[in-house]
Amino acid sequence: MKRVILAFDSFKGCASSQEIAASARQGIIDVFPECAVVVVPVADGGEGTVEAICSNMSVERVSCRVHDPLMNPMEAAYGITSDGSTAILEMAAASGLPLIPQEKRNPLLTTTWVTGEMIADALQRGCRRIVMGIGGSATNDAGIGLLAALGYRFLDERGEELPPVGESLGKIARVDGSSANKLLCETSFTIACDVNNPFYGSRGAAVVYAPQKGASSDEVDFLEKGMIHYAQVIKETRQMDISEIPGAGAAGGLGGGVLPFLNAELQSGIDIVLDMLRFRETIQGADLIFTGEGKLDKQTGMGKALGGILHYAKEEAVPVIAIGGCVEACEILNEMGFASIFSIQTAPVSLQEAMDRDFALKNIRQVVTQIMRTIQIGTHG
Repeated sequence: MKRVILAFDSFKGCASSQEIAASARQGIIDVFPECAVVVVPVADGGEGTVEAICSNMSVERVSCRVHDPLMNPMEAAYGITSDGSTAILEMAAASGLPLIPQEKRNPLLTTTWVTGEMIADALQRGCRRIVMGIGGSATNDAGIGLLAALGYRFLDERGEELPPVGESLGKIARVDGSSANKLLCETSFTIACDVNNPFYGSRGAAVVYAPQKGASSDEVDFLEKGMIHYAQVIKETRQMDISEIPGAGAAGGLGGGVLPFLNAELQSGIDIVLDMLRFRETIQGADLIFTGEGKLDKQTGMGKALGGILHYAKEEAVPVIAIGGCVEACEILNEMGFASIFSIQTAPVSLQEAMDRDFALKNIRQVVTQIMRTIQIGTHG
């Protein structure tokens, strides 16, 4: 065993991809001390996207004063490539659900304004390409907060400006772009999206995700009507039908809501990250790839981080072992192409204990060590 790639997503709420990789690396060198271990932290556009890219590229982390989804002052960080041309930011860092206390979560009142503030800061610093991960948001405002922070105004039938929050969507009559940031016309946006939900409907932003963000059933219905109305306004005034675009429902509708106003395209988040990290070149000639995330199930290989890793690994004929905190549907995962699947749980424990960072990292090292010892038997044969 000469060269192993570690490409873990984070175990959300438990440990970062880099922490997991460090434990897995120790498990490998416990058995194969001469093995070259290459760590490639990955993400699919949500939490950890900036960290993953910054850890593997020449990227400077910068910070700026912004506002959280409830408009409270805060500081947020993002990355700028060494040539100063590209900013890499994620909604989870500033518009993320964990930033809002449980009792204050309400997607009628939260806004993506902060993400627009980060973009404005990047434009002011000279960036003309924005790579934006939009997973993990606390919002359902269809991106009007982001656009408002960049100078767009959302007006009702009387021409009065509306607050850029979810509850305003059903009142928008037109969008005034006369004061929009002039640098937007020089800037391209690549939106890293980890879901393919449409703008509205049974699989849309409000119905699927708003309950997770604090909306009651009545509030979900209210938001859904607002999304339908706003999509119609865009269709009539911007000649773009965003209702069925795959990924338009991501981040509370931001995925589709910004497309008529920015030079933007939606792409698979993991494909963007792996391309920027030159993942294909990195894995060429490797003996094995370890990957994993908090929960492994039948959705794992479908478009998210591990699915992207598996896709490239198949093309380069490198076997992939997946490790998770919770494991379901092993046979389906094997059929997808994962060589083998392992849970890090070694005995019955409470959810609280299973989510404990130190406990999980210890188990990851232990499981990887045992996997490598099994591989060692074959090398002796």
